[in-house]
Amino acid sequence: MTVNVVNGLLKAEQQWSNQPQRETVTRLLILNLMPNKLTTERQFLNRLATLTDDELEVTFMYPTTHQFKSLPRQLVADNYASLADVADDHYDGLIVTGAPVEQLAFEDVDYWDEFQEIVDWAQTHVTQILFECWAAQAALYDQFKIKKQLVAQKVFGIYQATTVVSQSRLVSGLSTGGLLKMPQSRHTRLMLPTRLPNDLQIVAANSEIGPLILTAPGQKSVYVTGHPEYEVDTLANEYFRDRRKQLPIKRPAHYFVDQSGQQIRYSWKTASCQFYQNWIDTLKLTKVGL
Repeated sequence: MTVNVVNGLLKAEQQWSNQPQRETVTRLLILNLMPNKLTTERQFLNRLATLTDDELEVTFMYPTTHQFKSLPRQLVADNYASLADVADDHYDGLIVTGAPVEQLAFEDVDYWDEFQEIVDWAQTHVTQILFECWAAQAALYDQFKIKKQLVAQKVFGIYQATTVVSQSRLVSGLSTGGLLKMPQSRHTRLMLPTRLPNDLQIVAANSEIGPLILTAPGQKSVYVTGHPEYEVDTLANEYFRDRRKQLPIKRPAHYFVDQSGQQIRYSWKTASCQFYQNWIDTLKLTKVGL
């Protein structure tokens, strides 16, 4: 498939080449909240490039109210769009990435007001929004007042769905035999009420760590608690980084082949590609009114 980028650091550094594409394309906006923006760009673009028979055009976006630490602010501003830049545009999908701010109260995140503004804007300018990890928790708090809670031990590893709503298009081809697996890397969990709000549904969950995928059609939103975009070595890099810093970290669950930590079981690739394919398919179905 063809994935072309309008902007971004990969394009600026000539690490992503655009290809000729048809006139009819699926337009995606990615709000990249991760500190290592180039790596996150590559992860998403490589995942999206595995989809079949789709022509995608991707625009990267950033929150202008964020105080950058890992990159020069001007570098991001020169290569990313702001809400003001895209305010009059319409997109088929918006992906909001995770962010390493989950241990902060939502209101203490410097771009919290802008995050809410972007979510509100998307209701009238985007067909559907896909929130991942911190963004999923943030959106559920913003839209349903669902709180988060710190966990005693980081949720870290590859977790498979033990319950799945097989009728959902989002899990097409993944609803049996533990096929849906997803990387997780977070210090918090959702504090779901006993009775969910009427518009909110859990599509897939793990019996140990809770929901993996939720949907709210009325909010035009899909919430994913993990990172389907993660590459094979992303969790390993996080694990060994924290060990070098002498931070408390346990081995990622269901990830390494053996105790040596030298071999990785890349068990989530097929599921991740299928999930993104399913999500893109729902965007196209919505466009034609199905």
